[in-house]
Amino acid sequence: MNKRDFIKNISLTALGSPLYLSAINSWATEIEHVPITTLAQQDDFWLKVRQDYKLKPDYINLESGYYNIIPTPTLDGMIEHAKMVNYEGSHYMRTVQWDNKKRMAQKLAELVGCTSKNVIITRNTTESLDLVIKGFPWKEGDEAIFAEQDYGSMKVMFDQVSKRYGVVNKIVSVPNHPKSDEEIVELYANAITPNTKLLMVCHMINITGHILPIKKICQMAHKKGVQVMVDGAHCIGHFEVNIEDLECDYYGSSLHKWLAVPLGTGLLYVNDKHIDTLWPIFAEFKREPGDISRLNHIGTHPVYHDLSIENAIDYYNILGGERKEARLRYLKEYWSSQVRDHPNIIVNTPAEKLRSCGIANVGIKNMKPAEMAKRLMDDYKIFTVAIDSANVQGCRISPNVFTLSEELDVFVNALKEMAS
Repeated sequence: MNKRDFIKNISLTALGSPLYLSAINSWATEIEHVPITTLAQQDDFWLKVRQDYKLKPDYINLESGYYNIIPTPTLDGMIEHAKMVNYEGSHYMRTVQWDNKKRMAQKLAELVGCTSKNVIITRNTTESLDLVIKGFPWKEGDEAIFAEQDYGSMKVMFDQVSKRYGVVNKIVSVPNHPKSDEEIVELYANAITPNTKLLMVCHMINITGHILPIKKICQMAHKKGVQVMVDGAHCIGHFEVNIEDLECDYYGSSLHKWLAVPLGTGLLYVNDKHIDTLWPIFAEFKREPGDISRLNHIGTHPVYHDLSIENAIDYYNILGGERKEARLRYLKEYWSSQVRDHPNIIVNTPAEKLRSCGIANVGIKNMKPAEMAKRLMDDYKIFTVAIDSANVQGCRISPNVFTLSEELDVFVNALKEMAS
């Protein structure tokens, strides 16, 4: 079977009758006693999961990092919520809107290991972290630290507060292949001075999938009197996260990524002692001290997306967070282990298994990332994203629970052909 026919046949299978929550529950219970590492390798099981997704037959999608296609049960839930809100109209918006949003925040808090009094639902990671950067009580001469590998939107906001308040930005560079956690911790520690007030660090670097030792960084920074803001855009729903255990001051994430909530949903965690010190992006009416909702005035917005958080969490829990994480780790290891030793292929993600999960980055010697991405799509019908910045030249590869090892075989063969 040629590559195009393989893609088409697999995708047509996925367009069959979807498994709704009751059906998922029935087969999920059947595999409760199967070892997670064993199940992670069984494509027959994940082919059943794939039936919950409607996927385009035109290409193999290895770009789940920007936006995770949401499974049919969650999508159907969102549509029903939209119908309900439209049916009730202003009555819904003026009566139970806020109670429901608080209920969704409670479910999120339980998922990520914190209390709901420290969590608000935002629209994405950019909004969450820009709220902190812009709302921080800066004074002229204060210093902020972040990495050149951090996400562009937050770096632009740091640039804005630098121009507006006279903040000094100090930029470090995280190595693609660190020798130890201590090397990374020391990198940030060496940049701190008595004027440093805020350190931004990625939980998972978006361009490489590199997972950083957040707790160790937070403990080091706090000893020096520095607050830590964590960019967890790619973490919630990707691998298990316990925010309070990380000991950070702020944590932002995009729920439309690996938790597979509809677009327009994010999370911001703020430690108790900082809730009253941040300035909200949009002014809110007076709140009681410690009420995090003062940071969450965004005006009228698509509330049915907020309601869909519950559908996404229910789906995630039925599938099983440990199962999902194990599968994503397996897929990344499946393809990357086959090319790490190739003389013309460069994997820009650490080889140690605990330093990444489902995302990795790979490049080809003497080939620009844009050309590599174009050839993968044009010649092999594989969709990725090119990365050419911050010491990373390659394509980010982010498969999902609907990805099959057979698709990754197509990808590995493509890499080897291109590299030869």
